[in-house]
Amino acid sequence: MEIKVLGTGCKKCSQLAEATLKAVEELNIVANIEKVEDIQRIMEYGVMTTPALIVNNEIKVKGKVPSVNEIKELLKQ
Repeated sequence: MEIKVLGTGCKKCSQLAEATLKAVEELNIVANIEKVEDIQRIMEYGVMTTPALIVNNEIKVKGKVPSVNEIKELLKQ
C-alpha cells in the first residue's frame, strides 16, 4: 500500500502523519508512507488545501485531520 501525507509541515500536517502511522500500525498492514512537503509536488495532485491523505494514488482526505479510526476505515476500503 502506498500512502502519501501532503502538507507543508504545519501542525495539522504533522498530526495527520502521526495518526496515519498509528492507524497503519494498529491494522498491522504493510505500507510505504511518504510525507510530501514540496508545494509543487502537492499541487501536482490537484490538492489546494492541506493536509491531505492519498492512498494508492486516490485522494481520501483533504483539508482536515481525521481520527485514527476514520483513517483505519479509509485504509480498509
